[in-house]
Amino acid sequence: MSEYSAKLVWQRQPGEAFHDNRYSRRHLIRFDGGLEMPASSSPSVVPLPLSDASAVDPEEMFVASLSSCHLLWFLSLAAGAGHRVERYEDDAAGTMARNAEGRIAMTRVVLRPRVTFVPGTAAPDAGALRALHHQAHEKCFIANSVKTEVICEPRL
Repeated sequence: MSEYSAKLVWQRQPGEAFHDNRYSRRHLIRFDGGLEMPASSSPSVVPLPLSDASAVDPEEMFVASLSSCHLLWFLSLAAGAGHRVERYEDDAAGTMARNAEGRIAMTRVVLRPRVTFVPGTAAPDAGALRALHHQAHEKCFIANSVKTEVICEPRL
C-alpha cells in the first residue's frame, strides 16, 4: 500500500470578518516533494475577488490528475512496445453537472491527447495507438478510482 499526502494551508486575511462569507478562498498546497502551489475556489463557483483566477482550483486539479495519470501510463506502455515518443500533449476538459443522485459533480472528463513519435522510428498505426490509449486508461489508478465517466479522445 502506498500513501500520498498534501498539506493545505489557508489563513484569514486581516480585516476579513469571515462569518459574513466574504473571505478569500486562496490557499496554499504543499506536496510531499516540496512543491508549493497557490490554490483557490473556481471563480465559476465563488465569484471574484473572493476566488483567485490565477490559482489552480480543485476542479482543474481533478482534470489534470486524470490527464497526468493517463500520460504516465501511455508513455510506459509505448516504451514497452518499442515506440519512441517525442512529445505528448493533452487538452483535457471536465464538465460539472448534476449526477444521477442530483448532486453537482464532475460528470465527465474528456482527454484529447496528441502524441508525436521520434521521426524515422516505428510509430503505431491508428488502431495500435487507440489500443495503447485504451490500455493506459484501463491501468490509470486515478480513472479506476472515480465514478466520473472518463473518455479518451486521442487526436490523431
